[in-house]
Amino acid sequence: MQRRHLIQLARPLTLIALAKALPTFAQPRPIRLIVPYAPGGPIDVTARLLAERVKDSLGPVIIDNRAGAGGNIGADAIAKAAPDGLTIGIAATATHAVNPWLYSKMPYNAATDFAPITQILRVPNVLVMNADTARRLNIRTLQDLIAYARANPGRLNYGSGGNGSAGHLAGEMFKAQAGVFVVHIPYNGGNPAQLALLSGQVDFNVDNLATAAPNIRSGKLLALAVTSAQRSSALPEVLTMAQTLKGFEVDTWWGLVAPAGTPADTVRRLNEAFVTALNTPETRTRFAALMAEPVATTPEAFGSFMKGQLAKYEKVVKASGAKVD
Repeated sequence: MQRRHLIQLARPLTLIALAKALPTFAQPRPIRLIVPYAPGGPIDVTARLLAERVKDSLGPVIIDNRAGAGGNIGADAIAKAAPDGLTIGIAATATHAVNPWLYSKMPYNAATDFAPITQILRVPNVLVMNADTARRLNIRTLQDLIAYARANPGRLNYGSGGNGSAGHLAGEMFKAQAGVFVVHIPYNGGNPAQLALLSGQVDFNVDNLATAAPNIRSGKLLALAVTSAQRSSALPEVLTMAQTLKGFEVDTWWGLVAPAGTPADTVRRLNEAFVTALNTPETRTRFAALMAEPVATTPEAFGSFMKGQLAKYEKVVKASGAKVD
């Protein structure tokens, strides 16, 4: 009895000793992914989709929506986070190419405050006319629109979601390259601009393809050209702007960045996980529903791309005269 009693006492002590000797495997700390826009939009949707796809390789990824100031509040939060790989975020056309030239004062430096991880996707825009207006003016192609605008300066107008918006800047690029004068009418957001086009208050818009596609298919809008370098698989019959205006290319894009100073091996690990997620058939199918094309790149390629976009939009914003003080 005494020997059995000693063995029973020894067992818990042995287990405790083994537990102390074995290495402890802590639950990985969650990664915070800052989205500089409100929940529910396409950027938020794609961020949440990717967060779900990488949880097996990176652990939990928590979405942190920081909307405001055209995306500047969220982007600034990314820039000022600790460079430890536990905070990453979205860099977009607005936050990293347009806003630095649109806002008089910026809380961050788009060129130096971030470590690129990978581009996520690009979404083409499309120049669309009110279908009734196009029929009345006998406009069937982009060349017809340009010819009419040149013959009737100031007679046409186009709407956008506001001064400095993607639609506004694309419209100004079109005016400059086509050599036409049309009147810009800014609205307070993309939805009011689209309603103005559908009701015939404005003649054409340069809109996001995902937003415009249902009204194109219903016949309410006439698609004259997509703004991407290649035709869209969603509307393969629609020509590109570049087929009429050489070199014209405007995409809406976004990708992943970390704070500057994040270790290179950490950036590589994040890149590998998100690139793998972007290349899965499930991700491509989900993105196709948003009229978006996944773009998986190296950190170096995404950094070079953003640098080029920043330089490109400097000229466009300054030419448009748009400014936010």
